[in-house]
Amino acid sequence: MSVNWLDLSNPPHLPTLYAHAAAKRKITGNTLPEQGLRCWVLVEAKPLAAFRGVCGLAPGPLLPPTWPQVLAFGLQMQLLTDKHFPFPLLGLIHLTNRIRVLRPLGGVTQLRIGVFVHNLQKHPKGATFDVVTQVDDLIGPLWEADSTLLCKGVELSGDVPQPGTQQPVAMSELTRWFAPANIGRRYARVSGDYNPIHLSAASARLFGLPSAIAHGLWLEARALAALDSHLPKANVELSVAFKKPVRLPSEVILLSSAAGSSGDFQLNGHGDLVHMTGNWRPIS
Repeated sequence: MSVNWLDLSNPPHLPTLYAHAAAKRKITGNTLPEQGLRCWVLVEAKPLAAFRGVCGLAPGPLLPPTWPQVLAFGLQMQLLTDKHFPFPLLGLIHLTNRIRVLRPLGGVTQLRIGVFVHNLQKHPKGATFDVVTQVDDLIGPLWEADSTLLCKGVELSGDVPQPGTQQPVAMSELTRWFAPANIGRRYARVSGDYNPIHLSAASARLFGLPSAIAHGLWLEARALAALDSHLPKANVELSVAFKKPVRLPSEVILLSSAAGSSGDFQLNGHGDLVHMTGNWRPIS
């Protein structure tokens, strides 16, 4: 698609954007804006080290594959709280996330990040759309991702797209870890994502949840950290689908099946509760 880019001189100011998000509670339309946002950002050592610590990532010369998404968070917030964006940010549900690492994420100190939205689709509960993030270094395209979000209550014409079917894959337990009650606040400090549903039981109850739930992107980063020795460092697509939320605190179990340059994984709770499914594949 053709994107009308608006280039920013500085990354957005998150506290102001949270105020805009809190003020907008109604659906105001059913078409997506065509404007995207771009900005150069610095890769700073201290925030990166804090992110590695919260996500269980070992120090290394390459950026974690989910780190560019953290750097893009402010731009995504500005795009989704703009007056031309039709849906309220609070209440959007993250369904899937797909990352493509085009080249090794090493030796970079500055990145140009661009974000835009597209692919509005009818859904049984409303409508879905994709937030696309593109990252370039001084050489060219380096990394890209798209996240599918659901907005309940949107009315669109047409038929609901039918999801494809997947054959079950045999997997065995790789590791397990405990997600403590404060992990939402800890991840918020390194990612900027202060959604109330993640911060405490009290703030989550304001949105109809019995307890705080873990950030989906923290679960993804933590799982990829455990899978690091199996994952290619470039020319790889990493995909996850978020299923049942992880209520805090709780223990989760990571299952995996690796086969060369491809593999599958799944994050379970106890009693065969599936929280997240995922895979990695070479970019075709």
